[in-house]
This record gives sequence, structure tokens and C-alpha cells, in this order.
Amino acid sequence: MFKVTFRFENGEAVEGFAAAEEKLLDVARKTNVAIDAPCSGNGSCGKCRIRLLNGTLDSPRTRHISEEEYAQGWRLSCCSKVESDIEVEVPDIASAYRSRMKVADLSSPEEIAIFQKAKNDVEEAGILLHNDMELIDVTMNVPTLDDTMPDNERLMRALKKQTGAAMVRLPYTVIRKLAEVLRESAFSIRCVVGKSRNGNLFVYDVFPKEESVVIGGLAIDIGTTTVSALLIDMLSGEILGKASSGNGQIRYGADVINRIIESTKPGGRDKLQKAIIEETINPMIHQMCRSAKFSCKRIYRMCVAGNTTMNHLFAGVDAESVRMEPYIPTFYKTNSLYANNLGISINPDAHIIIAPNIGSYVGGDITAGTFVSMIWNKPEFSLLIDLGTNGELVFGNSDFMMSCACSAGPAFEGGDISCGMRATDGAIEACTIDKESMEPTYQIVGEEGQKPIGLCGSGIIDVISELFTAGIINPKGKFIREGERIHRDKYGMGSYVLAFAKDSDTGRDVEITEVDIDNFIRAKGAIFSAIRTMLSSLDFDVSMIENVYVAGGIGSGINMKNAVTIGMFPDIPLDKFHYIGNSSLSGSYTMLLSNEAERKTYEVAGNMTYLELSTVPGYMDEFVAACFLPHTDTDMFPSVKQG
Repeated sequence: MFKVTFRFENGEAVEGFAAAEEKLLDVARKTNVAIDAPCSGNGSCGKCRIRLLNGTLDSPRTRHISEEEYAQGWRLSCCSKVESDIEVEVPDIASAYRSRMKVADLSSPEEIAIFQKAKNDVEEAGILLHNDMELIDVTMNVPTLDDTMPDNERLMRALKKQTGAAMVRLPYTVIRKLAEVLRESAFSIRCVVGKSRNGNLFVYDVFPKEESVVIGGLAIDIGTTTVSALLIDMLSGEILGKASSGNGQIRYGADVINRIIESTKPGGRDKLQKAIIEETINPMIHQMCRSAKFSCKRIYRMCVAGNTTMNHLFAGVDAESVRMEPYIPTFYKTNSLYANNLGISINPDAHIIIAPNIGSYVGGDITAGTFVSMIWNKPEFSLLIDLGTNGELVFGNSDFMMSCACSAGPAFEGGDISCGMRATDGAIEACTIDKESMEPTYQIVGEEGQKPIGLCGSGIIDVISELFTAGIINPKGKFIREGERIHRDKYGMGSYVLAFAKDSDTGRDVEITEVDIDNFIRAKGAIFSAIRTMLSSLDFDVSMIENVYVAGGIGSGINMKNAVTIGMFPDIPLDKFHYIGNSSLSGSYTMLLSNEAERKTYEVAGNMTYLELSTVPGYMDEFVAACFLPHTDTDMFPSVKQG
């Protein structure tokens, strides 16, 4: 065994151990050192860079590491085998992607307004934002030698008499504390109860009658890349706390396929479940409860919205069948989970609601988002686009709805792009390029003075759109102009430098290459071809779309005009595009707060047709046609003009 020391730029160090020729990335994972590896260690993304300080690694130089960088000790951890005791430096860009992830999580007035509108729309649809949880005060006779009824019977009888319930259930957690609470309060107590549709009661907790009690609820959106959460008062709907974090599973791959594959390895399913619950959700719960001065054990209900794979990995369920033909998940919906089943740091008897999946690649995040988008309640034809690590679409109105998912790959999160990164500090998130001078002006995630490190999804859309409209690249994404910022390698392949080495935070040029542009064109082509294929299957065309609702983390930063220019979105009037924020979290919130909203979401999911694009013969033809800027059929994009 060899000792491996991981050193971080802030001076901290973590030690682990490696077997001979064990890959450094695997050592990092088992030592709980977070190193970004969107490709899950197959060597294609080049994001898992570390610098060797001492010792020996068997590590060939790859196309992602220049000769100069290799001489300085830079290596890819996924391609490096440990041969001795070693010491490596983990750069900030590789290790801090989770903690500094920019997430749309009700942190701005704009997001708060969007969330409030979604809530208002649900109420205007006649759906009562009310649930079956309540506080009931009960006073009982104090036991005597003539009245020796046990405490649990005394409480159940009192509740039945007061509420008319046919049955009252007391779980172990309540029985354990019941004697103490009853005698502390002279048998006058306050109960947290849930009332079933048939009127039966479940007692979640008991307190002295004079104690002020808030019934807590937890709404969570589990995204492939990011996780967002809300702590709420179940009686008033008030938001008591909010939190967001990168999904701890990221280090096992950027997309769901890599994570499913990882979960099939020995101990893999437990590792993936631990990453989302113990490393991500539980710390977020503790953070919110500390800020709100609220006890985690007073959270009595939880609602989760995530894609089909995330739901399976969260529940610790085998997800292999999700990716294998005929693509059958273990469950579309389930009401059988409780907090103590999964080790979630809330009341152990808290019921976990999971927004229903409708297909192998269209999950509860989309059904929850569709519910709050109100597509199902409007006569006009609307399109919902949820852009994240995956691309999911819903089209329809109050008469019908169809959904599909497209394999856009990780490009929208910066994967498959040489300078791509997630929306953390140093990411260029918006950009314009002067047509004459070809000089860029950009906006960077982070504090003022932050230097650029790379490009996140919204920035990539802007850069490619600007390069195209300025006439710097042609419809195939090839560079057709020359200048100081246009570099070419020995094979003549071009790239555009956004920030020279002296102006970047890494000391290397921040540039986008023809290969990067080609990768992104395929990703945007997947989105547009999915839209076209779904519409064509219904004998519709894009001119019939009256509203486009854009959701998801990347959606908050998208310049809609630029997305149309590159052919990702249909060329319809821009006033038809609406950003609706984190609709998955909004939907999770309403399902948590309202039993009626929960039932309606199940109904919406049940009425939605799922289209498996891989079974549609014309989809690949549509995809190939969409892999140009903006499209091979320019008549579809009359508003787009190349400079």
C-alpha cells in the first residue's frame, strides 16, 4: 500500500492509501476527495487535473496536458496509476465546483418573483394549498390507582373522542417520549398529526401544550448536477430556509448513464446513495435548520422531485434497467418511503413523497415542473423545455400532453468543452463580441475582480452565437476569419481566445476550439431535433407553439435570442419565451404543501404520453439536419442573419 496525500490550495490536506497501480481518481473517490470528473474517468473531458508534487505516477501525457504542463507536474487523475507514496495538489477549479456552484434557488428578487407567480398560478387554478397535517391539543385525566389505563391507550382514546377518528397510530418514536411529555405537562399535550383521507390519525410527535410548535416540511429538487431545497412551515406555507449544493454524485460522472454504470460496480449503489444523502442532502438540512434555529427532527414530511435515475439512486434502488432496453424502471411512483429507511436527518417517521416518473428519462422533476407550468390547464399549445445535464421536453395543452428526453450530453454543463466548466466562480456566463475588432466583453460568475477560468453553458451559447453573427465562424462552426484572437494548431484547426493567459485565473489561455463548437452544435441539435420530432409526430410545426417555458439552472442565464440564433430554440417571437425558474423545486413545494396538488401531479403524469425518441425513425435525420448553425434549412430561421 502507498500513502497518497491530497493538498488543496487553501493549505488543507487529506491522506489516503492506494494499492499498487490503483488509479488516482479511484483513490480520491474512496478517500472522499471531490475531484471533478464529468466523463467519470474515461479520459475524454480533461477536467480531473492534479499536479504531482512528490512521488511517482504512471501517467502518460494526454491531449489535455501540454508538454510544458506535463513538465510542471500536471496530470489527469483518471489516467494516473500510483507507483509510490505520493503528494499531489488538487487545484481549486477541480475541487470547489460543488461548494461554489451558481444555482437558481430563490436567492434573487427575480427568482422569488418567479416562485411566487408559480404558487399564485396553482391557487388560481382552484387548487387549495392545504395539507392533512395539523396541531391538536389534548387534555386527559391524570392516572390514579383507580384509573390505570396505559399512556398510549389514554392518548389514543382521547384523540378518537376529540376527532372522531376510527384509528390512531402511535409510532415508536412517540411512545418512547410519551411518558415524559405527559407527566411534564400534567397530561395536557400538543400533538403533531397527519390525517388520512379516511379520517385516521398518525401521531408524528407530542409536546407540552404550552410549547410553540411549527410543523416543518422539506421540498427538494435533486438535479443531476445541483440540488436545491426549501424548509417550510406546513401550516402556513412560509419558507423558513433554503439551500443549494452541487450533487455529491458528480465525481462519479456528469450524466446519468455514467452514474448507473458506477452503481453496478461492487458497493456502487451504496456509494451513490451515500453521496446524495449523507454528503449532499443531510448537510443542506443541517445548514437550513441552523440558520432558521429549527430542529431537524421537527421536519415531518418531505417531497423529492428528480429525474428517474436520481430517484432510483436516492432510494438505493437498482437503476440498471433504466438504461437497458426496453428501459423499464423499478418504479414510476411510490409512497412506501420514510426518512428512517434512507437515513435522512429529519423526523424518522417523516413520509417521503416522490414526484412520479413517466419514463426512463423523463422523471419527477419534469412532472412537478409541468404541474406548476400550468400547461395542463391552458387551451393554447405550450412547450416546456428543462435544460440541465439532460434535456427534457413537454408539449401540449389542456387536452393532451406529450413528453420526451434527448441525449444532449454534458455540454450544457461545460462537459465535452475544453474550457467548459459549471457555473462556479470564474465561469464566463455571458459574452458579446465586436464584429469589427473581434474583441470580447464578458460577464464572470463570482465577486468583482474575478478573472476568467472557463465557459459555462449560457456563456458557450453566447460565444458561439456571437462568433457566428460576427462572421468569424461559418454554419459548420469552422473559423473563416483571422486575427490576434484566432489561433490555429499545426493541423490548421482554429480556436478563439476569450482571455489570454495573462488575463486568466489559471495562467492559460481561455479559448473555444472548433472541436468544442462541434460538440456544442451536436448538443443544441439534439434539443431542436427533439422539438421537431415530437411536433411532427403530432402533425404540428413550430409555428403552432404559442408559449415556450424554459426551466432549469442553465435557463436562468440563457439569452433567448442567442439560443434561437444558433438553432437551439425555434425561431418564433421572443416574447413567447418565458423563464420559469426552478420549476422542479416549485412543483416539489406545492406537492409538499398541498394534498390536492400532489394528487393533481399524479393525474398530470398519468395523462402524459412518453415518446421514446430512439424508436422514431426520422429522429436521426432531424438530428443531422440540426447540426449546423442555425440549421441546414435556413428557411426555418428567417430572423437569423450571419455577419
